[in-house]
Amino acid sequence: MRRVIVASSVAAFLFTAAAAHAERRIFIIANNPDGYGVDRCLATGEPCGKMVANSYCRSREFAQALSFRKVDRDDITSAVSMSDADACRGAGCEDYVAIECAR
Repeated sequence: MRRVIVASSVAAFLFTAAAAHAERRIFIIANNPDGYGVDRCLATGEPCGKMVANSYCRSREFAQALSFRKVDRDDITSAVSMSDADACRGAGCEDYVAIECAR
């Protein structure tokens, strides 16, 4: 009887340890206004963004979105040239959103 309890405990421990190390990935995507309003849902963290973020993660073969948020251009390393000639100015600049997905 003790062997069964010990074996069950070990199996439960291994199962929870494997679940705790689930694969996560953060996708940085352009937040382009498309006329449907989903860009505002993602960038502002509104509840409607959860459905959009989950759909994005599923399209990349992940189970669900853990979080989504607007990302400042300065937070993205080497994504944009910051020289004066190439600096983004005005309404033509793209915003970016980070979506964290998990398997």
